Amino acid sequence: MTLARAYQRALGTFFGYKAATLLVNALTFPRLRPRPLPSARPSVSLLVPARNEAHNLPELLPGLLAQGADEVLVLDDGSTDGTAEVARRLGARVLTGAPLPPGWHGKPWACQQLGQVARGEVLIFTDADVLWHPGALGAVLHELARAGADLLSVYPRQHNVTPGERLLTPLVDAVLLTFLPAPLLRFPHHTAAAANGQVMAFRREAYTRVGGHALVRAELLEDVLFAQRLKARGGRLALALGQSCLGVRMYRSYPASVAGFGKNAGAVHGGSRLVLVLSAAWHLAAYSLPWLLPGRRRGVWALRAAGLLERALVNLLTGRRAPADLAEGLLGPVTPLLALPVYWRALRRRVTWKGRAYRQGEPL
Repeated sequence: MTLARAYQRALGTFFGYKAATLLVNALTFPRLRPRPLPSARPSVSLLVPARNEAHNLPELLPGLLAQGADEVLVLDDGSTDGTAEVARRLGARVLTGAPLPPGWHGKPWACQQLGQVARGEVLIFTDADVLWHPGALGAVLHELARAGADLLSVYPRQHNVTPGERLLTPLVDAVLLTFLPAPLLRFPHHTAAAANGQVMAFRREAYTRVGGHALVRAELLEDVLFAQRLKARGGRLALALGQSCLGVRMYRSYPASVAGFGKNAGAVHGGSRLVLVLSAAWHLAAYSLPWLLPGRRRGVWALRAAGLLERALVNLLTGRRAPADLAEGLLGPVTPLLALPVYWRALRRRVTWKGRAYRQGEPL
């Protein structure tokens, strides 16, 4: 077998797996839809860790406060932009975060403090850039009960406005929906897990039993690792797509996307520089190289089409169906090039996020 033939077969297998996974998820992945609060429901705490989020809170808090939860708590994690004042003015109860202890990363420590103060039987941690629409809390509680889960993590629908934030941010959905078949979550092994820290709903008993966010106190990829470690300890995990209930505007520019994804890319690749390099090379070979090969070569157009269609189909599944959303599929050939700064940032080992620096899993 020639090298060119082996290359095309490898890509065919790769895109075939991703297409099959996307089809399975289109048929089985739970989607939220707006629901009223159950008449008999557990008490609920909505918890927001916030560090320099004054620009996001006016969009988050009105919808969050209108959900009908028993309490809404915002923890001001050493902000310098008036986060606490904005939260109080909008009607939330504000906690002042304690200094970061040795051996902790910022977000896990903020969440740990919220979990210790909250009174709810269900603890829902949500990031400040998430939008809670009418009926969202009812939808989350319904899905948590239906799934019988100890942790339900929701992937909000991406809301991308500027061209720069469309370049990389939607890849969050593509990675989830083309690599992880939803039925795999039923397997008992802890590696069959995923989570999104933007929305994580815990049953208090399970959260307390594993020690809360102390379980991931020094992790940058704290959401996925929390799901894996909870599952390893017998916890039940469920995922859902936010659809019209929950939205998010994660990053508002291409540089912000590079910084955000670069923070987690090392952990996603197991902390291995070799795996990072191989991943970058593979995605260049899969999505970019077919456009440099002669078009008359057998099978090349099928590979090109697979790379173009993937993101558009993912967006359809998540409910992003505007023409501009579907046109993101055209970015397929250049996406690996756009992602190279993310890999470079991860290779440096030193990560700065929200004014804090980390290296090899430890704060600097």
